[in-house]
Amino acid sequence: MGRVLLTALAIGLAASAAQAQTWGPGPAALPAGAQAAVISGDPGKAGPFVMQLKFPAHYVVAPHWHPTDETVTVLAGKLSLGMGDTLDMTTAALGPGSHAVAPAKMHHYAFTGTDGATIEVKSTGPFQVNYLNPKDDPRLTK
Repeated sequence: MGRVLLTALAIGLAASAAQAQTWGPGPAALPAGAQAAVISGDPGKAGPFVMQLKFPAHYVVAPHWHPTDETVTVLAGKLSLGMGDTLDMTTAALGPGSHAVAPAKMHHYAFTGTDGATIEVKSTGPFQVNYLNPKDDPRLTK
């Protein structure tokens, strides 16, 4: 009984810590409008990290790739994730609890519908987004 209570307390504290994260602007590599909260690690440094991202309605991340594996879990809303070099707006959406893995260097894209989405990204830093078309890179259009 004591272990169960201790485990429940630990889970509750972990959930509270995650909820207490401060939301701020998303990474500069993502289009404007995203919000981010770092749950663990540091996406800007080498090593594992967990980051949550909020994407508004009709948000698009153009085809890109990352140098490391990335696991994405949908926490709320719906997110469409597709593979390939061309954005396909007919790609089916994933709902809460769904997850996908993008292996290192796999070309992929993401977008939201009318409700936006909150996702969790687990990867190894430093976090990098390499757009296939430089015109899609928000860091180059500022």
